[in-house]
Amino acid sequence: MAVQEIAGRPQVTGRELLYSLATLLISVIVVQTVYATFIRPRAAAILAEPPVTISQSGQKVERDLRSIFVIVKDYEPETAIILAIWSLSLLAYQARAVARNRRLLDKRYVDVSDGHVVLPEDARAQGRPIEALSAEEREMLLPRTLMLALNRFGATRSVQDAAEAARDECELELSRLDTQLSMIRFTAWAIPAIGFVGTVRGIGRALQEAQTAVTGNINGVTLALGVTFNSTLTALVLTILVMFCLHQLQQAQDRLVLDTRTYVDRNLIRHMRVL
Repeated sequence: MAVQEIAGRPQVTGRELLYSLATLLISVIVVQTVYATFIRPRAAAILAEPPVTISQSGQKVERDLRSIFVIVKDYEPETAIILAIWSLSLLAYQARAVARNRRLLDKRYVDVSDGHVVLPEDARAQGRPIEALSAEEREMLLPRTLMLALNRFGATRSVQDAAEAARDECELELSRLDTQLSMIRFTAWAIPAIGFVGTVRGIGRALQEAQTAVTGNINGVTLALGVTFNSTLTALVLTILVMFCLHQLQQAQDRLVLDTRTYVDRNLIRHMRVL
């Protein structure tokens, strides 16, 4: 069984890597297509309008520079949106894994009722139903922790060692889950950084248009400063969304590990006895 677990985990890692690369590629293609066919043409049409028009009722109407199409038309907001969609897809993958592990908590893997005890000699028999599971299910947190506790109990004939083995496995799983979120943490940092890049680029463009503004034409400066604030606004909004989903996932993962440890304690550890 140990060989099967060791052989199975790299496959899971490879599947996660493939999913990550595929979702990144799909995000780039979809966002770029939407920008090329819809967002940038609409933004260009708005910017091509005169700064002020006269409506049929005689009122002055200014062009809508705060339109969502104008706000997100530049390259920095586009890159931030791509990273945000990619981050959310990675979060969805991890959330699905948490949900699958949580459903296992409703199953009864160890057939020990109240009033019965598990002796070291019974550890092998109690572990057979877990060994009969599919390889994918055996590698999940709850069956893996139960099997580890049973094997340790049968080998050492110590309830304390079995409890420590279960606790260590849960702590190791928590560390592994936290490591899987490293790329999402990077994108959560990169999104506002990209927004600040747009801010610097917009300020640079505004300074280049300063000479024109001296003559009274401030349209160039206005549009350049629009790039500055629009990039920052888009990046900060997306960062808030990604960080909210990230913290929700971390909370779900912490609860999963805690509930798994509680399950093992209530359904196995407290029934162990050494005569």
